[in-house]
Amino acid sequence: MRPRLHTGRLVAGAFVAAALAVTLLLTAFGTAEQTRVTGAAVAPAKRLLPARPLPQVIAVRGALRIELPIAQSRVTAIGYHAASTGGLALDPVGRPANEGLLSRLAHRLFGGGGGGLRYYQLGGSGGADTAVLNVGAPPGTDVYAPVDGTVVGISDYIVSGGKYGVRIDIQPAGAPSLVVSLTHLRPDPALEIGSSVASTVSKIGTVLDLSRVEEQALARYTQDEGNHVALEVRPAATLSP
Repeated sequence: MRPRLHTGRLVAGAFVAAALAVTLLLTAFGTAEQTRVTGAAVAPAKRLLPARPLPQVIAVRGALRIELPIAQSRVTAIGYHAASTGGLALDPVGRPANEGLLSRLAHRLFGGGGGGLRYYQLGGSGGADTAVLNVGAPPGTDVYAPVDGTVVGISDYIVSGGKYGVRIDIQPAGAPSLVVSLTHLRPDPALEIGSSVASTVSKIGTVLDLSRVEEQALARYTQDEGNHVALEVRPAATLSP
């Protein structure tokens, strides 16, 4: 009887040892996995925000497609207004956010009116109602090229006799008969005439604060001063320094 009891104790001890080994292994792997997941969860919040805009067409002019030049997370509002600066009429993508009651009712009942992006008609005079495109963003926000092309002009932007940033002229690769001009921005130091730029990839400058210099019509629809980057499309033959 004694040998049989001794054998039973050995078997029981083996089971206990095996159980302890499994527990230690599970604990070790569980701790490692938990540490790995926890480490990934504390990544800085800034890394989750887009550094540049995702490709998104916001306006067209014939075959020319104009991409959003500001990261989507930074845009405060989008608007169009008329101006006597020679800008061509743009075809907005989306629908007016401040359209009349009857138009909104008709679109709801019968469809149409565009979808996705919402933009504001800001008024103005002296040209087409959609001659100037304003993309609102806080001062200091990075501005990226809205088209693929070549920088053909960098000149002072004059407001009330003062110089405030520059006007950057880009000749689109797919529409060389046109020039896309951007104002209300400080140029990127690396940018120069002849530089090739890629839409939504090449940084060309940062938004300037012009709220104390000129009336910002976009401010009626934002929670800030209405600062923005302004964009126009002109015939290349009319480009002047």
